[in-house]
Amino acid sequence: MSASLDTEGNPRRCAACKYLRRRCARDCVLAPHFPASDPQRYACVQRFFGAGNVARMLQQLPAEERRAAADAMVVEASRRAQDPVYGCAGVIHRLQEEIRAVECELARTRAQIAMNQATRLPDLRDDDQQMPSVELLQGFLSG
Repeated sequence: MSASLDTEGNPRRCAACKYLRRRCARDCVLAPHFPASDPQRYACVQRFFGAGNVARMLQQLPAEERRAAADAMVVEASRRAQDPVYGCAGVIHRLQEEIRAVECELARTRAQIAMNQATRLPDLRDDDQQMPSVELLQGFLSG
């Protein structure tokens, strides 16, 4: 990868090299993922993972997987900044709780629909065919 040049013809440093106050090498593993135009992206990642760890993790991956890894580190670091204890896991947990609550609401709604349909149907009960009683459905809704 060739480094871009600034107005004076000097190689332009990536956000990581600028943050670390070092010269950005042509083969800098951080340059494609932390451009100079977005210094906060690297600062957040560096704060939580450390400069050496970020570079080491990216160097150990195949080139085609580095973008996804850098993006994942940025997301995790920004979530850790918002929620230092749980980070991304906290978001996942909250979403799972939301799903459970919506599933319970859906089950209640379906039970209410069944109860309404049962009360509107004419009495079709005979010895061979038993329909759930309204009391049974109301018990399900209250529980």
